[in-house]
Amino acid sequence: MPKTSARLLALLSLLQTRRDWSGSVLAERLDISLRTVRRDVDRLRELGYPIAAVKGPEGGYRLGAGTELPPLLFDDEQAVALTVALQIAGGTLGRDLAEGAERALTTIRQVMPSRLRHRVDALDITAVERPTTRTGKSVGSETLLSISSALKAREVLRFDYGEKLSRRAEPHHVITWDGRWYLVAWDLDRADWRTFRIDRMRLRIPNGPRFLSRTLPGGDVATYVTSVFRGSGDTSGRWPCQGTVIVELPAEVVARYTREGLIEPLTPDRCRLTLGSWSWPGLAAAVARYDADIEVVGPPELAGACADLARRFERAAGR
Repeated sequence: MPKTSARLLALLSLLQTRRDWSGSVLAERLDISLRTVRRDVDRLRELGYPIAAVKGPEGGYRLGAGTELPPLLFDDEQAVALTVALQIAGGTLGRDLAEGAERALTTIRQVMPSRLRHRVDALDITAVERPTTRTGKSVGSETLLSISSALKAREVLRFDYGEKLSRRAEPHHVITWDGRWYLVAWDLDRADWRTFRIDRMRLRIPNGPRFLSRTLPGGDVATYVTSVFRGSGDTSGRWPCQGTVIVELPAEVVARYTREGLIEPLTPDRCRLTLGSWSWPGLAAAVARYDADIEVVGPPELAGACADLARRFERAAGR
């Protein structure tokens, strides 16, 4: 049987996952007796958690909303998840909410046990792009903690990556991009900067020797990573081709399908859209996907690319 503190945490976690639980199901899930369930429920009530008894053939329990915030209990996975979420929020929200996220992170850190607090302190996550609905492969908290610890200590990471073995890299940043986790690092075997998908990394222990931190091209991680994923090779962080069009759609509609760009409402049914791409034909194709009439504001290269694209589509339709 687990210790009382661990058992209480497990019981509370179950009560949070759905509205009602019967005592017999809780006893089975926790591998304890009904009497122990009742005793543990009483302990949680003493801590301030509003757990109501549910009437019925078997009876049961329901975690209600209290008027005062009771003590918060988090397991290690939840503590890591909260730390990551609050760090990402701090980099993507407005100033006021970002400050609130920072204060919340400080509060949570203060109530962590020291063994976990030291490990979580190593987490330093950068959200380069805004969140996406794409579902990437999951990354375990232990992997994030291990990578972040090596990053903070400036220790070389040793890991297997995909089909290639024994990669060695100096970790620089852990980032999120388009729903996936990446490590930005200096690849010692290739003597160049690389971005590694963390879900494809299999860490090897122990870590390698300590290293002196290098300066990223472009000066900061957001500029560097943006140039890498855009494929432009330009570490200024700007698209090599950028243009502006007027779209015959409301700004809020265009915003639903625009991951990266500037949208300015003109009228309730029209907006100005500025986008970038790695080529002028690519930019023309990007503005065509909105399935609405468009007017090219500039530059002339975008208007020319739209004309070229129209001729290509006309020939394709004729065939």
